[in-house]
Amino acid sequence: MARGDGTLTHEFQVGGDLGDDRAPQDACGVFGVWAPGEEVAKLTYFGLYALQHRGQESAGIAVSDGNHIVVYKDMGLVSQVFTEASLESLRGHVAIGHTRYSTTGSSSWENAQPTFRATATGHLALAHNGNLINTVDLAERVAALEESRGELPLGTAKPSRATSDTELVTALIAAHPDESMEVAAMKELPKLAGAYSLVFMDETTLYAARDPLGIRPLVLGRLERGWVVASETAALDIVGASYVREIEPGELIAIDEHGLRAHCFARPEPKGCLFEYVYLARPDTAISGRSVQATRVEIGRRLAREHPADADLVIPVPESGRYGAIGYAQESGIPFAEGLVKNAYVGRTFIQPSQTIRQLGIRLKLNPLREVIADQRLVVVDDSIVRGNTQRALVRMLREAGAREVHVRISSPPVQWPCFYGIDFASRAELIANGLSVEEICRSIGADSLGYVSLDELVEATTVPKDRLCRACFDGVYPIDVPEPEILGKHLLEGLEKRVTSSAGVGAADALERP
Repeated sequence: MARGDGTLTHEFQVGGDLGDDRAPQDACGVFGVWAPGEEVAKLTYFGLYALQHRGQESAGIAVSDGNHIVVYKDMGLVSQVFTEASLESLRGHVAIGHTRYSTTGSSSWENAQPTFRATATGHLALAHNGNLINTVDLAERVAALEESRGELPLGTAKPSRATSDTELVTALIAAHPDESMEVAAMKELPKLAGAYSLVFMDETTLYAARDPLGIRPLVLGRLERGWVVASETAALDIVGASYVREIEPGELIAIDEHGLRAHCFARPEPKGCLFEYVYLARPDTAISGRSVQATRVEIGRRLAREHPADADLVIPVPESGRYGAIGYAQESGIPFAEGLVKNAYVGRTFIQPSQTIRQLGIRLKLNPLREVIADQRLVVVDDSIVRGNTQRALVRMLREAGAREVHVRISSPPVQWPCFYGIDFASRAELIANGLSVEEICRSIGADSLGYVSLDELVEATTVPKDRLCRACFDGVYPIDVPEPEILGKHLLEGLEKRVTSSAGVGAADALERP
């Protein structure tokens, strides 16, 4: 369908979570490449494909040939947004890409990334993984800048403006008329509070930056004729890049024809997200030099030691509980078995289920293998419990399929606190572990027993020191002070009375305004 401004977009209805227990979702995946002579749009496409698990709402790629930047983005999965023809049209030597799950700003085409802004010397495209907590302050700065330039107030702005913290960052870096983008970024990055891993670009240069705590991941890789930055090492693997190192907390890098330059814009105080190990990252990704798969197997072993069970089989909840279940089986000596089959195509649906189908709930995603679980005492391993509705339906389904006993084991501690740094959990009032004890949760979900791995055992399994990890969702200790609730929230910017974002949109196959 054509938008009013001539850009193309899809028209569809996006189905929400099929059950009531919304799984934790990461904010986004980011990817960037500087590689003269390579098909950078296709490299970025495959990099985003490897990062699809980090965001399924929208996807986009920006490419420059040294003179012009073109942005192509739309709602949907990477494979739905891009075609062979669209990728062929994106020619250049530097590119960035993004897959989005919204944590600030609604799930809309206007908030799809990369964002785009004109600067005094060219253009800026930017993509962001994370979540900022000083959004109101940033919005007020942007509003003041736009008012000083005589731009229109909110009431007269065109309705298709973006309302994300990413748009604010883009606007602030772009608003330095007498300075290079590198210098502008060095001035603006220290003013951002929260979690951010950024990839951005002008016509000739690729940039990447990570917040001083390094909460969200970002890694650097080497191609034969260029460089790659990505949210996870798995994205380096898929494009044939060799891992070099992590982008350090508080570091900005710039890559152009003169090579790679690294700058420290803030004192690093590493606090990597512990939940990356539990759920968010791919198992074939490495964090701090250790594979996530190995960490999850070790968590399962420790879970078996802390919470043994007299059972016949250990089964995973696919896919998130698989490696924890393998570790549990190895440590306990109880045989491992596949007792549940997952429908791989239900993760993101564009058809709203009817009420009758919705009531089937978890069966749309998982189905039991009756021959495996009938008359068996089961240990069922999963990564986390949010509201408890999924586990409640799962236990019921297993019992209906003939399981004699169902012992639930969780390879993370109880999630008792929301995340403000880029993971979309339920609110604290909705978190089942916030109001109930482990015994009460066990009764609530209908299990014969319930055990969570302890926080200390989880941390030890990562091999990263406890003081270098953000554990806030488990212990409520936030490494960055969190503002009052009234100045937080996904739809905060939609309610501001002043226009704080650009009215210049870019869309699918839309050639941007040239300098």
